[in-house]
Amino acid sequence: MTQYYKPIEYVVTSEEEGWILKNVLQRKLGISRKLLSKIKLTERGVMLNGERVYISVPVTAGDQVAISLEKETSDDILPQNIDFDIIYEDDDILVVNKTAGMIVHPTHGHYTDTLANAVVYYWNQQGEQFRFRPVHRLDQYTSGLIAIAKNKYVHQHISEQMIAGTVLKKYQALVYGKLSQKSGSIDAPIDRDPVDPHLRIVSLTGQAAFTTYELIEQYKDTAFVELQLGTGRTHQIRVHMLSIGHPLIGDEMYFDTTKQQDRLEKVMGRQALHAYKLGFVHPTTGEEMLFEAPLPLDMLQLKNELI
Repeated sequence: MTQYYKPIEYVVTSEEEGWILKNVLQRKLGISRKLLSKIKLTERGVMLNGERVYISVPVTAGDQVAISLEKETSDDILPQNIDFDIIYEDDDILVVNKTAGMIVHPTHGHYTDTLANAVVYYWNQQGEQFRFRPVHRLDQYTSGLIAIAKNKYVHQHISEQMIAGTVLKKYQALVYGKLSQKSGSIDAPIDRDPVDPHLRIVSLTGQAAFTTYELIEQYKDTAFVELQLGTGRTHQIRVHMLSIGHPLIGDEMYFDTTKQQDRLEKVMGRQALHAYKLGFVHPTTGEEMLFEAPLPLDMLQLKNELI
């Protein structure tokens, strides 16, 4: 028997009197054409005042519109009992504080011990049925906030906010060098490294990438900074900060750490980068959501070393 998530509902207003239902779904609920075509094929499909209808019917003020999404599972992900930090959860969204060293989603050659394995196990234990749909990713050794959508509708809406640049993503980092100014922006395209495709470089042939930074604390030859992403390119912060002469402490992939203080590398053991603030509009309630995750212990210890 097909199972469904809690319906997404909307009450037609007097301004929408006479609209066809399709326009209400697309313009008021923001349902994409692709998702709408899938909903129409389900048993419940689109409901108007509790009845299954075609999306070409006109609506009247006060009509109750409801859509139901079929429940999905991540059958290709092995559930594993792994602890993880839940910051927030409701019927639509799960926000977690990922630990450094944990991969977000299984990849070729790395099918277990990921955040996905942990979350799928957690949902199973709760008797819930969702497909693992992270709205964005973090590098394996970057800690911090990740939002996970529990259905296609929520994933679509937050993804669209990210494309529009309205999702707030702020990071904290420890970098080398003395910053010449307290704040600034880096507008530099990023492309794959032609020599090593696993790496990224600043290149005129790359995709547009924009990062802003603010100096929080300046130490002798290192600094604590806050960064905000305007785009979401792979390794963006690491590449951008390297490009202006302030590589992240511990970032062995992009910086020859032997040239710097070995004690700092030993304290850190990874790039000193933490996604500490995440904000977006909740797709079903319209509420402004804002989450924060405290600086992890390893970065806090390194920060104290630098003071």
